[in-house]
Amino acid sequence: MQENLSSDLPPGTVLSAYGQTLRAVSKVLALLGGLVFIGLVLMSIVSIVGRKVASAPVPGDVELLQMCAAFASASFFAWCHLNHGDVKVDFFTQKLAEGTVRKLDAFGSLLVAVFGAAVAWRSAVGALNLLEYQETSPILGLPVWVAQALMVPGFVVLTLAGLYMAVRQWKGHAA
Repeated sequence: MQENLSSDLPPGTVLSAYGQTLRAVSKVLALLGGLVFIGLVLMSIVSIVGRKVASAPVPGDVELLQMCAAFASASFFAWCHLNHGDVKVDFFTQKLAEGTVRKLDAFGSLLVAVFGAAVAWRSAVGALNLLEYQETSPILGLPVWVAQALMVPGFVVLTLAGLYMAVRQWKGHAA
């Protein structure tokens, strides 16, 4: 095991090479998702201003927004889970023993992994179905399957993050 010197982990946190790789991949995915959202915001501003000032919006802006936001959103989940950024209601567990809370957290992370796997699977099946029928967006004629397929890696990494966190939490590690 190596110590990760990353500033986003508590001091002294030790991660395996697998954990470090998973965090790095998750971080890159989240950064890509953030860049996509920045691009979408800029495109939306240009489209709104163009619509109001020159009656010339960005053609297919809503299509692009929907397709790109799906990928970008899926890109954040693993990083969020690895950094305990999930919504957690601990009202009922705040008086339980720390070990019990960790076991419940491990079970929750396992559920995150199951959710990620199910959504990755169904997104991949949906993308293949869209590819088979050659469905395209109505205005720009973009293949819809590409947007669907781009969500799959984010959910696969979420699955891996859920499994990783479940094991760490079960063993009593914090991160």
